[in-house]
Amino acid sequence: MWDVYKVEESYKKFPEVRREEVLKFQEWIHSQPHMPKISEHEALLFYYASKCNTEISKQVLDTYLTCRTHVESFFRNLDVNRADLQNAMKIVSLCPMPTLTPEGYGVVIAKLVDFETSKFNFIAAIKLVLLAMDIWIQTLGIVPGLIFVIDLQGVKLGHIARIGILDMKKFLFYLQEAIPIRMHGFHFINQVPFMDKLLALMTPFMKKELLDVLHMHSSIEGFYKHVPPQMLPKEIGGDLPASKKLKEVFYDVLRKNRNEILKFEQSHLIEEAKRPGKAKTASDLFGIEGSFKKLDID
Repeated sequence: MWDVYKVEESYKKFPEVRREEVLKFQEWIHSQPHMPKISEHEALLFYYASKCNTEISKQVLDTYLTCRTHVESFFRNLDVNRADLQNAMKIVSLCPMPTLTPEGYGVVIAKLVDFETSKFNFIAAIKLVLLAMDIWIQTLGIVPGLIFVIDLQGVKLGHIARIGILDMKKFLFYLQEAIPIRMHGFHFINQVPFMDKLLALMTPFMKKELLDVLHMHSSIEGFYKHVPPQMLPKEIGGDLPASKKLKEVFYDVLRKNRNEILKFEQSHLIEEAKRPGKAKTASDLFGIEGSFKKLDID
């Protein structure tokens, strides 16, 4: 498997996290007939992300596994050799920055590197983003929070029109309810004239906690107050190589760990037939899907 963070080092770095509580949480996980046997290092991720609250940790982990089981468009067929993921790697740059901010936050920047709207597949892009973030988080370990940055350079109205409303709802639900890391900031840089269209697609599905950390930057200098330029890629005034180079370094990690990713995909599913009480479906997470239309951009 890809290199995972060292559990012992995390306990030393975050002494407020009591190992005995994490082990109790892990013991509870192993007692659940419908859940996979999660390791201590994964249990610690969920426990810390849930502000060291065991009951919230249980809910977040169950939501995480339930999403991975029922949102097949995002969490199944994770073979990086598949055409949809291969194309997404060519079109989308997803770059975890190699260093943390002075406050200790992890930073991930997502952007387009191919601006042709006809090539953009939102589901494949999100599938790649969530896969990459899963591996990055497990490698990084626990940190005070995540700063997620969307660089809108090259984004056109035609890209927005290719985003399904229900797919956006599922992505934002997972980001807010299931991902095992605290969300510290959600930033847009290089704003586009049709920001209102993009926000109209997103904000109905954003809870107050996410809206409170939503930042839209009219100047890159304002963004530097959150993330210093020395840890950013060249094209946004940073000291690091351009995103096109940075993404290939990270995507090589995905390619080299293809078999481990496929094992991870199969080993992180809920066995609904064994769930105590009533089995869950996608409707329990998102409501009745109905006939969601794409954003009206007229």
